[in-house]
Amino acid sequence: MAKTSDPTRDRIIDAASRLFYAQGIRSVSVDTVAEKANLTKKTLYYHFRSKDELIAAYLKARDQPNLTLFAKWFDETDGGIASKVEAIFINLAKAARHRKWKGCGFLRTAAELANMPGHPAIKIGSAHKKKFEAFLCERLEAASLIEPLLLASQIVLLMDGAFSVMLVHRDPTYIEAAGKAAAALVTSAAVKV
Repeated sequence: MAKTSDPTRDRIIDAASRLFYAQGIRSVSVDTVAEKANLTKKTLYYHFRSKDELIAAYLKARDQPNLTLFAKWFDETDGGIASKVEAIFINLAKAARHRKWKGCGFLRTAAELANMPGHPAIKIGSAHKKKFEAFLCERLEAASLIEPLLLASQIVLLMDGAFSVMLVHRDPTYIEAAGKAAAALVTSAAVKV
């Protein structure tokens, strides 16, 4: 989680992050977050005007650490661009095998707020997905692949689709299969016609 310059705010966001990710945003009350942070509800509301603001802060705190982790997996992988893209999926499959894994926090939050398209957390989730897509596009462009923006969009679709299927079946092999599909797309984009 990204830290701020306010330790109390960080403590609230940390408690909210653990609770929201584990139980979902709708099932966790502000009272529960305050209790988990070992603070009064009044102190929580001093730092966050509403639960909606806290939900947005929860996602914002996940943004950069997630993007940094994806970049690390990509950069630390030996081999060509297809292997590097597939590595993100392989590492996500490893994470999904952990007993505490509950899927993509951004997608789960978007699903819970589907009837509230203007919610600040929806905007943060959308921005996160666009940043990841831009990261991919830059890497694909640097590798001189054909239509890098389209390819990045296709990879994001594979990833988010695999997240959804994994939540339904609780089977990380779906994201591994999506990784192979992403690698195949990357390989085919490298072939000049």
